[in-house]
Amino acid sequence: MNALRSLPARTFIAAAVFVAIVATGLIGPIAASAGPEELLGTAFTAPGADFLLGTDHLGRSVGVQLVHGVRTSLYIGLLAGGIGTLIGVAVGTLAGYLGRLADEVLMGLTNIMITIPSIIVLLLLSISLDTRSVTVLGLCIGAVSWPWTARAVRAQIASLREREHVDIARLSGERTWRIIGVELLPYMLSYIVMAFVIQLYGAILAEAALSLLGLGPTGTTSLGVMLHWAIAWESIRGGQWWVFGAPTVLITAITFSLLLVQSSLDSVFNPRLRGRKETA
Repeated sequence: MNALRSLPARTFIAAAVFVAIVATGLIGPIAASAGPEELLGTAFTAPGADFLLGTDHLGRSVGVQLVHGVRTSLYIGLLAGGIGTLIGVAVGTLAGYLGRLADEVLMGLTNIMITIPSIIVLLLLSISLDTRSVTVLGLCIGAVSWPWTARAVRAQIASLREREHVDIARLSGERTWRIIGVELLPYMLSYIVMAFVIQLYGAILAEAALSLLGLGPTGTTSLGVMLHWAIAWESIRGGQWWVFGAPTVLITAITFSLLLVQSSLDSVFNPRLRGRKETA
């Protein structure tokens, strides 16, 4: 609690910004008076009284698209982040606790995944898919984003398994799944939370990168899809800055707010960093 109180004000501001963005994604589509694909005005109408954030190349409201796009991007981020964290924790925990052959096989697979750039795998998967729904895209991103989490968890579990309370549980005849669930993972909760935050904003950026290349979710609007159409219709060169600026600002706000939250959590949960801060 004392460590939380010592966090700088910017951490709470960053958390408030992210919560506000999440609220926008939850409430905005319900409150919006139109759908993201409805043509409400003329093409490239500048921001004003009729359209606070202007319109795009088809006359669709950028503001309406933005609130729907936030919801889609957050959904992909949460789904992919959850899957990536789950796989990484599972692989790292089994490798770190079981050791020997299991460790070699699982870490060998992890190292292979690390050597192959995830964006290349995502590009190949996206190209091969007939339909890239929001859920399928989230599953694909999550399926390739787990290796670094697995390596970090494996190192932590390998250290924890040598502690006295784990030896006592093992000697008392506790089953492996119970030792992992009761004696090991509770000590990893802080790191798992931080890993999920990293996976979350990483997945949102991955979706934006794929969408910029025209490989984003089909049949829906996301922040990345908005950027794709803004670039395709050369909105920057044409002076329609609002079409490109709105999703760019929002993606930047999401990324930096989560980065600040993650770094602050690291300073709270990491004893070495906390010790340096207290002695400084």
